[in-house]
Amino acid sequence: MIFSLAFLGGCGTIPQTPAMVSDARPVRATSEARSGTYEHDPDVLFHALMAAGVDYRRGGTSHQNGFDCSGLVAHVYREAYGLALPHNSKAQSELGEAVDRSELQPGDLVFFNTLRMPFSHVGIYVGEGRFIHAPKEGAVVRTESLQARYWTARFDGARRIVPTVMRADYPQPAKKPVVTYP
Repeated sequence: MIFSLAFLGGCGTIPQTPAMVSDARPVRATSEARSGTYEHDPDVLFHALMAAGVDYRRGGTSHQNGFDCSGLVAHVYREAYGLALPHNSKAQSELGEAVDRSELQPGDLVFFNTLRMPFSHVGIYVGEGRFIHAPKEGAVVRTESLQARYWTARFDGARRIVPTVMRADYPQPAKKPVVTYP
């Protein structure tokens, strides 16, 4: 039993360290996300789909070493936005804003209870009822249907992570006096 949990439990098994978070840009949902008008940058889908066919590897975070589910998500958001997301599906489930299943947009994170633990698996919604994920040992990163009975029964929710642009509020430079000569 312990072996099977370790074998299947590749998602979200690396503890979050301060270094993983300290370089992160601020992440929050904006009013755009709530109104349903926000669209993710196409880079998210590009980087996610580029990982298709890469081997599953517990703790993996790269094309060369393979991916586990949360490692895939962290890699995609790092490459697309420069965000340092935690390598842990439960921690990723606490970021951004909750999204109703009927309002999913490409780039949203979808979460599942695959180990009898909430938010133990994560994937990236790619549109048309499909998501991409690193499923398990011996498999490769692939897309699957959210409507499949297995995934429907285990769906835990979805989150939208919208990177924010931080603008500095610098004071206007002092105006130079106008000097006129007679």
